[in-house]
Amino acid sequence: MPETTPSQTVGPYLSIGLPWPDGPDVVPADEPAAIRIRGRVLDGAGDPVPDAMIETWQADADGRFDHPDDPRGAVASGFRGFGRCPTDPGGDYEIRTIMPGSLPGPAGSTQAPHIDVSVLARGLLHRVVTRIYFEDNDNSQDPVLASVPETRRGTLIATKTDEGYRFDVRLQGEGETVFFDV
Repeated sequence: MPETTPSQTVGPYLSIGLPWPDGPDVVPADEPAAIRIRGRVLDGAGDPVPDAMIETWQADADGRFDHPDDPRGAVASGFRGFGRCPTDPGGDYEIRTIMPGSLPGPAGSTQAPHIDVSVLARGLLHRVVTRIYFEDNDNSQDPVLASVPETRRGTLIATKTDEGYRFDVRLQGEGETVFFDV
């Protein structure tokens, strides 16, 4: 019987080939509707994770994806909807994007504007997946957010700042971000 090789974590080798120069820029700098999402990735002790990778995937302002599998058809504008940003030595990241639109949900429901987020980092055998909702949107009818215990929903809400939005990711411990099993 052949021996299996041990599992490996996804980091710290993220910086070899995964980032690209405009990865954090889902939209160009001159986009009038651009927003910035800034945050920090923290470990279970509350220390910054300097070698994590944040990946975002989102719909455009009309709630459509630039993907042929979008049942309403791919966006015509070329909005890529995908961003990738490594964290800096302080665990910080920043994504420039636009506010996504609402999406159709299961059984005729509507999902509130949100951004899907994957986090890759040392110590993780697989990526973890979460969502960013925005505090200044009506999130009350979103079926996914409603499935999260009310006491934990705050870990999925980006707070408005003078410079855009703040969304920190806590990988474990007190205040751990809610992650979804996908």
